[in-house]
Amino acid sequence: MSILKTAKACAFITTRDRDKAKAFYGETLGFTLQSEDPYGVVFQMQDANLRITPLPDFTPQQHTALGWNVADVPATVIAMTEAGIVFERYSFLEQDALGIWKSGAAQVAWFKDPDGNILSLSNS
Repeated sequence: MSILKTAKACAFITTRDRDKAKAFYGETLGFTLQSEDPYGVVFQMQDANLRITPLPDFTPQQHTALGWNVADVPATVIAMTEAGIVFERYSFLEQDALGIWKSGAAQVAWFKDPDGNILSLSNS
């Protein structure tokens, strides 16, 4: 069945502070604001939309909520660090000086949005 094969995906992130999330995803990460209504904010990403929904009592999960595949993880981490983003360090993983975990050819680095949602960069 291929009902959704050509449909555009939409990712969802929850926030306690709509204004901080809007600034982070729009200004810091550089996504284009597509729409805004009383129930949330929608940004255009490369191949999907991102809807940020406010929920005052939200508690972030302890796993990756959203990630991006990038061509060059180290270069992207450096550029994002220069933009003020702090990459996470996990005691249970062996990460390099940039905070990148490597498993074979795969590379992954994690960072958080203002609400503590765990986001990632990877090359696969």
